[in-house]
Amino acid sequence: MAAAAGGGFGGSKKMVEIFYDVVSPYSWLGFEVLCRYRHNWSIELRFRPAFLGGIMKETGNQPPAMVPKRGEYMKKDIERMAKYYQVPLQLPKDFFGSVIRKGSLSAMRFITAVDMTQPQFLEPVSRELWMRIWSRDEDITQPESILAAAGEAGLPSALAQKLLAMTSTPEVKNRLKATTEEALKYGAFGMPAVVAHVNGESHLFFGSDRLELLGSVIGEKWLGPVPAASKPRM
Repeated sequence: MAAAAGGGFGGSKKMVEIFYDVVSPYSWLGFEVLCRYRHNWSIELRFRPAFLGGIMKETGNQPPAMVPKRGEYMKKDIERMAKYYQVPLQLPKDFFGSVIRKGSLSAMRFITAVDMTQPQFLEPVSRELWMRIWSRDEDITQPESILAAAGEAGLPSALAQKLLAMTSTPEVKNRLKATTEEALKYGAFGMPAVVAHVNGESHLFFGSDRLELLGSVIGEKWLGPVPAASKPRM
């Protein structure tokens, strides 16, 4: 469980966790905005890579695109949200092939291995995998694709190969499963699932459009999609 850079322990910082999967475009939006706000809000931000497929299965949920009208809305919504949050997000040309059929299990196992052994690379590796599937319409399932993303994130090649080999181990598989189960215990039914810990209580927020409400619950002020003390990293 990695703490995001810039987050710190102690003081009056409130813990905010984001459970995410790189197959989820809304997770990317929430991820980037929270990365910006860790410089403005008194929070300790923790990245919690989990498996969206497992959450959907356990809760009986299904992707928005599987419901025709929701799919039509999602396309327009993503365009609006990407512009508002200043994230270079666009739908892959073959949405069902890239997102539904291929999924993200191999990518999330790799991210989990990074989280377990090289947490300083967790943020950039996650971002590069989002960039591949949701900005450049590139694969995130094949070994060479994952290694390319790792390289773009600054992970040394030999180390990336070692982490890729780890993805088939019980330790990594069990860690990803355990994090996914933890998200379910908080009440997650999709992603991103943002959990704020305030005065001994846990508050779940679903989606990337509840961050203003999150700020209210933790006693912080919403300063817009790109607060002055930060800037987009893409």
